[in-house]
Formats: sequence, structure tokens, C-alpha cells
Amino acid sequence: MNLTMNEKNPNPKLADVSSSASGGGPSQQAAILVVDDSRTMRLGLIRALNALGFRNISEAANGKQALELVLTKPFDLMLLDIEMPEMNGMEVLVAVKANRDLSELPVIVISASEQMESAVQCIESGAEDFLPKPFNPILLRARVTTSLEKKRLRDLERQQLASELRVAREIQMGMLPHDFAGLEHAYGVRFGAVLEPAREVGGDLYGVCAAGPERLVVFLGDVSGKGIPASMFMVRAISLARLLARDIAEPERILARLNDELAIDNPSGMFVTFLCAMFEPKSGRLMIANGGHCRPVLLPAVGAPHWTVKNLGTALGFEPGLEFERTELTLHAGDTLILYSDGVSEAFNPQDECYGNERLLSEASGFAGQSAPAITAGLLQKVRAFAGSAPQSDDIAIMALKVNGKESPT
Repeated sequence: MNLTMNEKNPNPKLADVSSSASGGGPSQQAAILVVDDSRTMRLGLIRALNALGFRNISEAANGKQALELVLTKPFDLMLLDIEMPEMNGMEVLVAVKANRDLSELPVIVISASEQMESAVQCIESGAEDFLPKPFNPILLRARVTTSLEKKRLRDLERQQLASELRVAREIQMGMLPHDFAGLEHAYGVRFGAVLEPAREVGGDLYGVCAAGPERLVVFLGDVSGKGIPASMFMVRAISLARLLARDIAEPERILARLNDELAIDNPSGMFVTFLCAMFEPKSGRLMIANGGHCRPVLLPAVGAPHWTVKNLGTALGFEPGLEFERTELTLHAGDTLILYSDGVSEAFNPQDECYGNERLLSEASGFAGQSAPAITAGLLQKVRAFAGSAPQSDDIAIMALKVNGKESPT
């Protein structure tokens, strides 16, 4: 219930506080929730807050009402009594801080002198501050204005960080190929690719490099961790891979050199799983080397999908001097190579079930005859449908290379 109280204040101290604090600034526009089982205490706090210039005030008579309100309406501050029937202040505080959407809500706990131990426990559990009973108007102003100012600064910092992350995401996405038309025409293939970071920026990567008239290099990787550190390591890995692919013809040697470069100067101890494939369009020869990454799927024009490599190999960046093995096969018209990150195979649904490799193989068969873009989009849709309402726990990258042949228009 929103209350505006314009009653004349008989307390001269409170009047002094009001005249010095009211100004109609941003803090006075704050939405405040007062929670106390005592109506007298609630009205006293509301009257005092009104005198300070705050008008957007709601009240709750118990903890359950408070939780219902904060779940349906945004608040900037909660004044929370500790001792209440049914659901006490500590229980409300724990529930609020456990909710990802509410965890940043500042809470000032209200405690009597004999409840100081409980007040300390609330501070340790995430409360912003405490207000002793009976409350002093000057102390109320100090507690409220300080908490709101801290929230304002936190909000500004989050907004700045969000803006920087948006720019970082644009830079990251700009490093990945999006227009494959030239390569498709030159090498007689079609590509499909999708990348969905679990956060604003992530560590999954994919790339295509024209290494010569007879060599097309395709790679996909997954950097350990998420966020900005992973994205920076990803930028380094993808830049080095492109340079190495132009000079080295064997994918296992590309991985070996890339591993050496990443491991030599790696103070953060990060690593990347990396799969590199070299395709020769005239012969259809495909060479694959795997550095600890998910095994790619071959979806043949005729027959069932199957894994293209047996061994996973070792991730890159741990130590220099590693060697990698090569697998060779031949791609025919209509065959499709599907590369993906573990955000696909290790996606989980609300029942904590894993999408898994067998499900991936089974559902890949349903994409037979479809175009490369349709395959990547379709597989992403399958993973999303499986995960349902479960939050995306890892970055997702999918890339498909299809040798030109008959395909459905989808």
C-alpha cells in the first residue's frame, strides 16, 4: 500500500531533518518498503520518511507480505524488523539474498537493544545496516541516505560495466566470420555458424581461413572459464590460429605451434580446447587434429551420423612441446562436418538431465539433406528445447561445413 503522510510533525528534531534533507533529488524518488508487525512502528517510520522527502513508500505487516511485494515491485531499500511472527526478519533477509534478482536490494534491519546479536547476524548475512529501536530521526536519515547513495553508486558501476561488456561483445562478434559467400564459392562448400555466449562475452570461438587455393582451414575452440578473461584469451587464440593456418598445411602442426605460443606466456593458467580441420576441395580429403575438444560429427549424405575422431587429445595452453595426432577421411558431395562446443553436449534441463552425446548423434540424423545454416540453427533449437527454462550454463558454438551437393531448401 503506497502511503503519503502530510501530517504536521510535532517533533522539532524531525522538522530540522526534513528541512535539511528534502530537495526532491533522485534519492527522494526512491521506492522504500517498511516491514514491521507493529502498525505504530510502521506509521512512525513512514511519517519520518515523509518528513525527509520520501513519498514512494510501501508497507508490509509481516515477512510473507514483504516477500510478495518485492517479487512484484522494484524497491530501492527495505527497512526490515527482525522480530516478527510467522516469518522473522532473518528469514526474509535470507530469502531476498538467495534470489538472484533481489540479492542487490539494500536492507536495513530494525532491532531493539536486546536484539543486537540478531542484528549482527543479519549484517553478516548481507544486510546493509541496522537501525536501533526506538529509532532516532537523525540516525534514520543517515542510515537511509547512506544506503541509497551506495546503491546509486553500485547501479552506476553496473551500468558502466554493462556498457563496456556490450562493446566487448561487439568486438568479439566482429572477429568471427559471418559472411562466407566468397569462401563458399571458391571451395565448393556451404557454412553455417552460431555462437551464443552464456554471458555478455564468452570464450567459445570458431573460424575459417583460406590457407591457399587447395586448402581450407576450419577451427572451433572453447576457452576455460567465461566472461572477459575468457574472451581475451579467445581473441589471442583465434588471432594466432589464423596466422599459423596460412603457413602450416597440417592441422596437428597448427595445434602444436598454437599450444606452444599459448603456453609460453600464460600467467593466468587458462587453456583452450581446440579442434582444427584442413579440407582439400578437389580430392575431398579432410584432415582433423583434436586438442581436447568435443568430437565432431560427420553427417553423411547417405548413412547414419558418426564421430570423426576417436581420441580427444590434450587441451592447449598447459605446457609447450605437446604433440597431436591426425585423422584423415574423405568428404563426398552432400556430406556435412558438424563442429560444436560442450555447451551443446553438456546442456542441462530443469530436471538436471544432460543433453549428451547419444542424443546429439540421434538428433543429427534428422538434419540429413538440409543446408549448413539450417543444420546449425536446427541443432541450436534442439538444445534450447531440451534445456527449457534451465539457465544457459555454458557458451554454445556450432559450425557446419557441407560439401556442395543436393540439399533441401530449408
